[in-house]
Amino acid sequence: MPARILDGAAIARHIYTSLAPRIAALDQRGVQPGLAALQIGDNAASQIYVRNKVRACTEIGIHSEVHRLAADCTEAAALKILEKLNRSPRLHGVIVQLPLPSGLDARRLLQSVAAEKDVDGFNRDNLGALVDARRGLVPCTPLGVMAMLDDAGIAIEGRHAVVIGRSTSVGKPMALLLINRGATVTVCHSKTQDLATHAARADILIAAAGRAGLVTADMVKPGAVVIDVGINRMPDGKLAGDVAFASVSERASWITPVPGGVGPMTVAMLIANTVTAAERIADTQMFSAAVQDALTK
Repeated sequence: MPARILDGAAIARHIYTSLAPRIAALDQRGVQPGLAALQIGDNAASQIYVRNKVRACTEIGIHSEVHRLAADCTEAAALKILEKLNRSPRLHGVIVQLPLPSGLDARRLLQSVAAEKDVDGFNRDNLGALVDARRGLVPCTPLGVMAMLDDAGIAIEGRHAVVIGRSTSVGKPMALLLINRGATVTVCHSKTQDLATHAARADILIAAAGRAGLVTADMVKPGAVVIDVGINRMPDGKLAGDVAFASVSERASWITPVPGGVGPMTVAMLIANTVTAAERIADTQMFSAAVQDALTK
């Protein structure tokens, strides 16, 4: 029996619906969630990603801003904009659109985003909170994968999960989220020997390596859940994932397509993180105001 499809676009719509009452509650407090993106250079894919994020914000009622700099801008100019966005009371989420032009220190720019507004979840404070299973802002793609598994009612506790890829944005936080939910996790990467053997042991297999067609049917345990995070542009211009979809879908129990799988979930979780950040900032401001009021009485 062919695998059932984990429809990221449909699940994302459910998430937007669930966010509506939270946004309305913030509106009652005089708060409209705000998200700003810093885009450097004219990378075509980045332009599409930013446009999709702005569209999602508009549709759900979130304020959005895009701040653009030329590819040859100085790092100081980028840091100056980020400092301004960090201070803006209008904004609750700030992202640096990747990839960045050569010559810019992506790590330095990402770490310059205030932790409470780091809706991409890349700040060390948020990554540290994830390691310690504390409350923080979680990287959007791994968070979206977890939401997909939960939406389908797929058990995580006690299962063996294999994550292919060890990036800070996907692979490592993905492994931590699964560990925090009780899975036994194996992380594979470019130096892993006998990848096929490790992958074939997975109850939940997550491919995030950035190599088109890396995961083939012989690497998949019958009945496994297969999540394809990869988005690869092929020579003909079409998109392909890290998983050989046609053959693997005949072996898996659940599978995500590319496009239409994890991609829409990443944007949805970015919006969800922005709403969460707005709630937390509003609560902190209310608490601070209450303390200040008590001290002046």
